[in-house]
Amino acid sequence: MVRVVLALVLALAAIATAAAQPTSCAPTKPDMLGPFYKPGAPERAATGQGLIVSGIVRSAKGCAPLRGAQLEWWSADGRGEYHDELRATQRTGTDGAFRYETVSPGRYPGRPPHLHVKISAPGHRTLVTQLYPQDGQRAIATDLVLVAD
Repeated sequence: MVRVVLALVLALAAIATAAAQPTSCAPTKPDMLGPFYKPGAPERAATGQGLIVSGIVRSAKGCAPLRGAQLEWWSADGRGEYHDELRATQRTGTDGAFRYETVSPGRYPGRPPHLHVKISAPGHRTLVTQLYPQDGQRAIATDLVLVAD
């Protein structure tokens, strides 16, 4: 009897776990590339201090983490000016995770403070989007979800 109850508990736990795992994630909304993108930024996880962006790059199909996805970052400094020192390229780890630290971006005419990021991974469409930190915000936690080809 104990074995039957234990088998039922394990079966129910397996069903609950499978049901709790999403079969898809909503893709991250694209945003404009803008005129200041330059390919070939150096590989690094930080270009300054003041704002940390972290999360996981995922596939919209099954929400699986994407290991080795490439992220290219660029943003303006506190005065709203773009510099090569604020450009970076990095790759996600085996768990799809990333962490990037930079200065808080400044405003320039017609635009709120923002960071650009271009994400690419094999078997997925390249995503270009922007993140918009609020005044005084020191951290952004966000998953970036790519659409499979």
